This record gives sequence, C-alpha cells and structure tokens, in this order.
Amino acid sequence: MPQLSGLQLAETLFLRDVPTTPAQAPAVPASPRPSDDLVGRRLHVYRCEALLGWGAMGRVYLAHHEDLDRKCALKVLSPRVCQADVDYVQRFVFEGRAAAALVHPNIVTTHAIGESNGYRFLEMEFVPGRSLQQLVEYERRLLPTRAMALAVRIAEGLTAAHQEGIIHRDLKPDNVLVSVQAIPKIADFGLAKRVWWSEREDPACLVGTPHYMAPELFCGQSASTASDVYALGVCLYVLLTGQVPYPCGSISLLAERVQSEAVPDLGAAGVDVPLEIAECVAQLMAKAPANRPQNAAEALQLLAAVAGDVPDVETLLETAFRGQPNVAWMRNGENFRIEVRLPEGRRQIVYVEPSEHAVADRLLLLFSFCGNARPEFFEAGLRLNAAMAHGGLAIREIGGIPQFVMIDTYPRATVDAEEIRRSVLELASKADAVEKLLSPTDQY
Repeated sequence: MPQLSGLQLAETLFLRDVPTTPAQAPAVPASPRPSDDLVGRRLHVYRCEALLGWGAMGRVYLAHHEDLDRKCALKVLSPRVCQADVDYVQRFVFEGRAAAALVHPNIVTTHAIGESNGYRFLEMEFVPGRSLQQLVEYERRLLPTRAMALAVRIAEGLTAAHQEGIIHRDLKPDNVLVSVQAIPKIADFGLAKRVWWSEREDPACLVGTPHYMAPELFCGQSASTASDVYALGVCLYVLLTGQVPYPCGSISLLAERVQSEAVPDLGAAGVDVPLEIAECVAQLMAKAPANRPQNAAEALQLLAAVAGDVPDVETLLETAFRGQPNVAWMRNGENFRIEVRLPEGRRQIVYVEPSEHAVADRLLLLFSFCGNARPEFFEAGLRLNAAMAHGGLAIREIGGIPQFVMIDTYPRATVDAEEIRRSVLELASKADAVEKLLSPTDQY
C-alpha cells in the first residue's frame, strides 16, 4: 500500500508519496512532521486530508476537491511569507499561470489558483509515486536504458514548456515526480519565467539549484532554454552515476569547476555506458550554450536518436503487472526475477534476461525451470509444445544435469508489455504443470 511521507525542503515543494511494489523501496525516512492546523479542515472547495510536503515557503496537502469529488495536491503558501515577501507571492501567482498553460503527460497539471481565508493556494494534479531524486537514492544508479527512457520523457515535457515560451530554471531530480506507472512528470514551475519577461530581470541574481545551473548562469547571464538543456544533462548524469558531476560544498568552488573543468568521464565514476550515451551527456552539458542543443526539442531529438526505440524492461514489467497481486518481481542488474503465485499455494519463478547478442540483434529471454529432464517425459513434452501459445519446453544442461526449462524469446527492440505479461503467466503455469509431473515438491 502507498505510504505518505514528507521531506523538509528549502523552497521547492513536491509530493513524497512512495509506493511499495516489488521493484520499489519503502520511503526514505521522513524528517519530523510539523504540526498543522489545515489537516482535516476545509479551505475553499478543498478538504485537506494529509500533509505531503513542506518547506520554508509553504506546504503541499493531499486534498479532496469536494465539488468535483476528486483527489488533488494543494500547494498552500505560508501566510507569514505572503505578508513579508510580496515578490514571492507574485512569483507564486506567475507559477500558477505559467504551469496552467502546460498540458502534457510529462508535466504535473495545474488546475486552479486562488485565495481563501488569507491563504494563497495552487491546485495541482495528484501524482502518487516518488520523486526522481528518491528513485536515485534507492537505486543508486539506473541502468542506461532506464535512464535514457526517463530522460526522453522528461525532454518531451520540457519541450512543451519551451514551445510555450516558458523556461523552467530549476530542473532537477527533486522537481520530477515519477508516477506508479513509471511516467516522469516535471513539477514546480515556481522559478519559471516567460522568455519576454527574463530580459527585465537582474542578471546578477542567481536563480536555481547550484549543481544543476549552467556555466553561464554563474557569470550573470540570463536563464535560457539552453540552460534548461544543461540541467537536463546533469539530471541524466545523476541517473547514470548516482551523483552530481561536480560534488563540492562551496558555491564559489562549484562555479569555478562548472565553468572550467570538462564534463567528468562517466567511466571514472565507475559506470560502463555505451560511447554514444557518454557523448550525449557531454553534448547536453557543453560549457558554451551555443554548443548545446538550443532548446528541449533539439535535446529530445538527440536523446531519442541515442536511446532508439528500445523499450526499458523495468517500465515494461511495471506496465505488464500493474494491479496483479499474484505477481512480484525484482531486478538484479539487467536481469529480473518474477514470482508468480499459483492456485493451491504453489508458485513458479520466471527469469527475464537480455541475450548477449549485438544490440541490434539482442533478444529478451524468459525462462522457468521445471526439473530434471527424464527420457520418459520427452514425448509428453513434445505434445505440450504443440499446445503452447507462448514459448516451449526445452532441455538445457545445468551443472552437468539435463534440465527441463520452459523458455520463450522476443526481439528486445520490439517486445511490448502485453507480450511479456502473457508469456510470463503462461510460462509459469506450464512450467509448474511439468514440475508437478516430475517431483512431488514445489521447488521452482
């Protein structure tokens, strides 16, 4: 069941609702939850049900829109901040207007902005899931295919913003939510500005999170779509390595390193990625804005070309087995172990692994062990193969002993979630049926 948690943040507010699924971890332990007088109360048309996140500037609640009878996330500014910082209130209003113009599957939808009883609020789409930062904290680093798949979707959302003339200015893993369907959604346009407005800003004012700021921003230049692209490149670097590219505790030292040092080699961070992915990261994080993709649309073209159309296996599994309580799975590197619970208290393990062929020819192997291959069962095995819609019974020598193995294969580049779901369920059922014939115990 989902567990709600919150982290105390400096300014950014986002949802910290972390589902526990076979491939996901429990939430990171939350900081002490502050007392709250809005929980359980009605604010305008919303009933605040739980506190999801908080920071110096305000709080985010899981709320129920009583007129429309739906869940939502309600971002509420601190009344103290509203009284003390008029500029921040104006920026908050701008956030609502900027975000409301963006309707895209990879952007958190903003439904309404308003004021009631002295509280300024922003109604947003409720995204059960966790932030990309939480995902990295648990996974440490993501598989290159998974990282690229997420980066492509984030770039799609950022493209929608840039096409509306909006620069995010604070893109980072904390500001990307990942839904339980593994869909990344960009959140928190609190620092977003329209391009025409940026010319009036004080260029000496640094805005953003330092580790994700482009080199030119440390020199006082205005934020641009190209600086958002740099932040996207840093996000991809973090997904691949589990760390920021220039770790240091001083902003002045960070600024010096960001402006003068080359993009750290991914290999030096202990990550083995294809050369084209490393070159993609370097291009997104180029020092000079002119050497980067100029906007998210160009970055998306680059990422899509490098990622290709190969679907991420983890996302496929999440889609295939969503809402199926009898299936649990876990990842070990590039391989996956799926436990299927069957009638009569039995279970069967199905393994999913990529083959060792060249990338263009790579297969996805699905297999499940049945037991020792005894000659008296060969004829029955042939009859079973003729009746199977997915896969077949094969004999593989394992540890010098012939074993019956139920196996299926798909082209890695074209397999979809439904094919995986049907194949896993049939392999598990058929492998268990064979195991019943071979042994009185439920071993596999």
